[in-house]
Amino acid sequence: MSTATAEKPIAKPTASDDSVLKTINPATGKELKRYKLMTDAEAKDAVKASHEAFSKWKHFSQEERAKHIKNIGKSLSKHKDKLVKLMTEEMGKKLSQGEQEVDLCVAICDYTSENGPKELGNIERTLPDGGKGIITYAPLGVIYGIQPWNFPTYQVMRYTIANLMAGNSILLKHAENVTGCALLIQEIIEDAGLPDNLFTVLRISHDQSDSIIENDLVRGVTLTGSGDAGRIIGEKAGKALKKTVLELGSNDAYLVLEDADVDLAVEWSIKGRTYNNGETCVAAKRFVVTEKVYDEFKKKFVAGMSKLKVGDPTDNASDLGPMAREDLRDQLHEQVEESVKNGAEILCGGKMPEGDGFFYPATILGNVKPGQPAYDDELFGPVASLIKAKDDEDAMRIANDSRFGLGGGIFSKDEDKAFELAQKHFDTGMVFINSFGVAQPNMPFGGVKDSGYGREHGGFGLKEFVNEKAIMRLNS
Repeated sequence: MSTATAEKPIAKPTASDDSVLKTINPATGKELKRYKLMTDAEAKDAVKASHEAFSKWKHFSQEERAKHIKNIGKSLSKHKDKLVKLMTEEMGKKLSQGEQEVDLCVAICDYTSENGPKELGNIERTLPDGGKGIITYAPLGVIYGIQPWNFPTYQVMRYTIANLMAGNSILLKHAENVTGCALLIQEIIEDAGLPDNLFTVLRISHDQSDSIIENDLVRGVTLTGSGDAGRIIGEKAGKALKKTVLELGSNDAYLVLEDADVDLAVEWSIKGRTYNNGETCVAAKRFVVTEKVYDEFKKKFVAGMSKLKVGDPTDNASDLGPMAREDLRDQLHEQVEESVKNGAEILCGGKMPEGDGFFYPATILGNVKPGQPAYDDELFGPVASLIKAKDDEDAMRIANDSRFGLGGGIFSKDEDKAFELAQKHFDTGMVFINSFGVAQPNMPFGGVKDSGYGREHGGFGLKEFVNEKAIMRLNS
């Protein structure tokens, strides 16, 4: 899998010993722990055990599965403090945002347990000749998830809970730098009483991962990662005739229309660009502001971003923690410098800080135009791209002038107009109106174009890896 871009790549082993995975505290740059890689035989045995667990789990009733899902949510709440602390240690998110992440995962468990049985219930149809038809959602089997580091718990639970509810079993290859979180999540799920081997963490290399995709017992592959990663994994899975769900990167545009409440737009734009230290796939990244309100927005946006304090993510006084890895910070800074070289201007931030840890300041780039990384690519960190539009129509044109299509936003006092624009013109999978958000358990999550395909949440994820089986009795 390629890691050519900074869009949530799967981490390559960084230890000098390629038989181990290593975690590093991004706030200090110091090593936390090393984990031994599985042997090829151990990985193959894990797939077999997962399939055997599935062979029993698929016969559990929807109601029985729902009870287990509910218990996973309870176990997450029980171990919340420990999990939040580890997420902060391994990838640098603020403690408060780690708490929000776990709460979201609990909500996903609750929503799925309450709605899953109905969503996956049989559908009866009368056939054209008067015969009887039944459509049933049969589970496929072992589902392999390759997940990134930026939301160490949520990214896992997003596909795990839906597929357990559907009757599948789960394999997880997590990013190297959150290996501890992956293993703790497995402990939490086991503590919830889920039958053995239905959820298994694989401590494997990229070459070993290819073997997992090729394994005949694996029936589906889901990836959250960069566009380059999506192409590679999609090709490998497609060659093996395995279905995939790909949630990839984006450079989401947030439009500030002529009639926007500028103060509200600034407030949410700062939150949308810096949440999770700016390392969010569906974050606000390109701010497309109409000429009428551009100067006011720019002044207030720069003032607000400039005030943000970068520091220890365990300190409530810090607004931004460190970036998750040193190489990611270096790449972000290179994107900033390349954008400036091609005509962008730094309105605030943009300087590599000294000292320990992988910190980067809240940054705004102005005069952003096509041909700059700040316009064309995903900047996966606390760097905002400010773009002036002539009017509302031009703002929407600029928003859609992207190879990505995950999310976006519209700020306007006329919400009816904003909803209509989002529905008819915004070429993305998700749009937020006068706000910013990451995910909702009852709404679909996913993108279009280079942001991938497939959906999670809202009942849609339950049916991504199932066999919609048609059973018919025709009249003679």
